[in-house]
Amino acid sequence: MATLAVEDVLRVNGSRRFAAALAAASPFASLADALLAARRIWLNEVDVNGWLEAFAAHPAIGTTSPSVSKWSKEEQSAAISTATDSTAQELAEWNARYRDKFGFVFMICASGRTAPEVLAELKRRYANRPIVELEGAAQEELKITELRLAKLFSSEAAAPTTSAEGHISQPDKAADRMRIIGAHLGALPQPSANKASQTTGSSNRTRPPITTHVLDTALGSPASGIEVHLEMWKAVSSPPSFENKDFNGWTMLGSSITNNDGRSGQLMDIVDNVAPGFYRISFNTSKYAPSGFFPYVSIIFEIKKSQTTEHFHVPLLHSPFSFTTYRGS
Repeated sequence: MATLAVEDVLRVNGSRRFAAALAAASPFASLADALLAARRIWLNEVDVNGWLEAFAAHPAIGTTSPSVSKWSKEEQSAAISTATDSTAQELAEWNARYRDKFGFVFMICASGRTAPEVLAELKRRYANRPIVELEGAAQEELKITELRLAKLFSSEAAAPTTSAEGHISQPDKAADRMRIIGAHLGALPQPSANKASQTTGSSNRTRPPITTHVLDTALGSPASGIEVHLEMWKAVSSPPSFENKDFNGWTMLGSSITNNDGRSGQLMDIVDNVAPGFYRISFNTSKYAPSGFFPYVSIIFEIKKSQTTEHFHVPLLHSPFSFTTYRGS
């Protein structure tokens, strides 16, 4: 059972409201339980002020100041090591441009991403409307939170906070950030009743409808190098079920290998509406953990007709002798 202190959670996420709520929800029997609680609290209990407070606890991508925490240095190591002088300068310029437009630092889970990849994503997201970008930044913060929680559950959990990246005050005051965001929120038209269906998905996806990542809960880190397959049940005679164990109706949609961040590449086409039906995502865990108990892990799930515009994130939290998953967004 792991009991979390507010000070430790602030190393994971700089929102004081999030830290207090997650610490109050502990102890947790496992990392998986902590991750589920973190997602629920971050998306349902932390308001915009809390999101902005968490964003402010991060340095801009490419920052090499001695005050940057160990975890941030690790997460940005690929970007910093692959940045040329010109790329670093362009990153700094676009970071400033982004902050001027949106009022907060560019948020991205940079683990395993090169400087050109980060810069390309920064430029792409700069075109977003502020309300869209605010939600996107919150999702990136959640990814970072998940990775850091895994580290917190490892031997680093008792390490003291030595950097300014817990709860810190930034030169750009919270009031200034809220002024920028609030102006955009206030200018948005109110959704009408006949547009309700648009709130469940996106008509212009930037990623496939089904994605995944893998966390090694034994090591407290992303699991890289795991082969992942995504399949769809195409047999029309009967659906897959506990009684139907032949499983001869699966058709491969795509495969990938998880990167240093534990994320797979694209497993299917980017489409506005995913086909309803049964899907199976499988992980070659025997190659990753040869001495483990599971030769592979397969997760079968159903996308209903009413869910075709939604996003389905199906992560695997794995150790040699246990695994779990959940429906992410």
